[in-house]
Amino acid sequence: MPATDKLQLFLLPGLLNDARLWQHQVEGLADLADVTVGDLTATDTIPLLAAAALAQAPAGHYALAGLSMGGYVALEMMRQAPNRILGLALLDTSAKPDTAEASANRRKLIEQSGHDFGGVIASLLPKMFTPEGAEPGSENAQLFTEMAHKVGRDGFVRQQQAIMGRPDSREDLPRIACPTLVLCGRQDTLTPPELHAEMASMIPDATLEMVDGAGHLSPLEQPDAVTTALRAWLRRLQPAIYPLDGVQGVHGDSPARDLP
Repeated sequence: MPATDKLQLFLLPGLLNDARLWQHQVEGLADLADVTVGDLTATDTIPLLAAAALAQAPAGHYALAGLSMGGYVALEMMRQAPNRILGLALLDTSAKPDTAEASANRRKLIEQSGHDFGGVIASLLPKMFTPEGAEPGSENAQLFTEMAHKVGRDGFVRQQQAIMGRPDSREDLPRIACPTLVLCGRQDTLTPPELHAEMASMIPDATLEMVDGAGHLSPLEQPDAVTTALRAWLRRLQPAIYPLDGVQGVHGDSPARDLP
């Protein structure tokens, strides 16, 4: 397939993540899409992060996928520039605003990070993966720690401030007109499956996928299953270019699929 025929795919990472969150998908989707990963560390509100991401995004039209905080930003990008986005993928995220309890916990972590950023990272690690995936010394545990230190304390504070101030996006979901993938790790405790079922039910052309054996950072913990779901979604965006090759088509009224 000529490179000019490929879709542009723009990926957004989550809290304390960098481009390595998507490393498996960048490789696994390279035959279908030219992939770019955005940076979400420079400012402290979701609208400003979305504006910065739009400036980083490929020119013209592209497919957009965001995980966790990246999903919050992706929903804001849909408000700011919906005509540029061919398809939307929301992974391990939520359309709801922060709760008072969650914001209070974030403020405590911001305060702690001023004198014990390493302790903050260690406290967040078990929430990112299944218990098996968060085992100390495991590859993913080490990677999350490395990414978090690269984002740094100042970036962490800006991200938490943005997350606390995020808007309620539920009223915008019915206006999303592009093919949308809503995907969640079955064992995600931060943004659990029921949040994703609610989002998928409100988006007209949405497909809901549940990935077994994955917590919050599903692209790292179950990379093959996440890549498979993203491939099917990308094929929906340009079926003439990407024939299904035996992959079953998915539609907005399809039931949730469990991915191994």
